[in-house]
Amino acid sequence: MSPPRTDPSRQQRFAELYDSAHADVLRFIRRRADFTAAEDLAHETFLVAWRRFDDVPTAVDDARAWLFGVARNCLLNDHRARERYAQLGVRIATAMESRSESTPDDVAVQIDLIAAWQALSHGQQEVLSLALWEELPAASAGKALGISAAAYRIRLHRARTALRRTLESSVPHPLSKTSPSITEISS
Repeated sequence: MSPPRTDPSRQQRFAELYDSAHADVLRFIRRRADFTAAEDLAHETFLVAWRRFDDVPTAVDDARAWLFGVARNCLLNDHRARERYAQLGVRIATAMESRSESTPDDVAVQIDLIAAWQALSHGQQEVLSLALWEELPAASAGKALGISAAAYRIRLHRARTALRRTLESSVPHPLSKTSPSITEISS
């Protein structure tokens, strides 16, 4: 299957839109977002514009306003994603709470688990969260990540190993004999 052919005039019109509005869109985003994410969000804005190019107004000022609206939506999506990412550690602690009544040992385990979770890379957290919270089988989780089921299982094994090592290397608490094993957490 060959890639779809695009109309050269469409490409030219998009290039003109990009050249005329990119700097404005980037400034708009930089005033509202983390500096390091601004460029990615600007590119995401223009990706949406390319996909929905028929919806972009033809007047220059109207097109800029439309792009600002798209950029705002991209900013909101990015903010929601960052909030979900930040809440994953809290969700681990909450899941541990539901396992039993809270004791000082449980609190110590929760603190260790949150610290270990935060020490993992974003990719490792994503792989584990697909297994733990979304309860996706390997084939579905692999599809979500754009990889094969076998590659997902390998990444999951590596993420579990990294979490286990981080937990084992943390400072032991006096009553840590009650700490759950990584297999209890991830199954």
